[in-house]
Amino acid sequence: MGFDYEQCNERSALTLLALLHLKPMDSWADASNPMLGTRAIMDWIRDEHDVDYAANTRETIRRFTLHQFAEALLVVQNPDQPDRPVNSPKWNYQVTSEALVVIRAYGTTAYAKMLAEYLTAAPGLRRQYAAARQVNRIPISLPGGNPLASPLVDRTF
Repeated sequence: MGFDYEQCNERSALTLLALLHLKPMDSWADASNPMLGTRAIMDWIRDEHDVDYAANTRETIRRFTLHQFAEALLVVQNPDQPDRPVNSPKWNYQVTSEALVVIRAYGTTAYAKMLAEYLTAAPGLRRQYAAARQVNRIPISLPGGNPLASPLVDRTF
């Protein structure tokens, strides 16, 4: 799906499988897109794929996999509550419905065409998701009247 080297590794592959709730013998067509926090992702990887990441790996998964997945529009952050505080234990990720359709088609004759269409549409999707997040910004005025939007609410990475 066009990811660079940093996202083409075992950690990222297992993170994606967790986000899709795919067990080792599942078909790509069985993929789903539950909302999962980083800890739930790590638990799924441990329980279903027998890879037990240390607790301090959570930040690595978040910073070097999930943020890039969000930037590439593979996942959306907090679809249930976009204005959730950054430090909330309820922070979660969900594979976008657009990406899920493509992933479910993997291994079929339609996959290559669907992937190309998805990657072509990605800039438009990026604008769509950014617009939805823009609604949740808090306006701030600095002394002198310069308006800003709060970085505490803008969670696009």
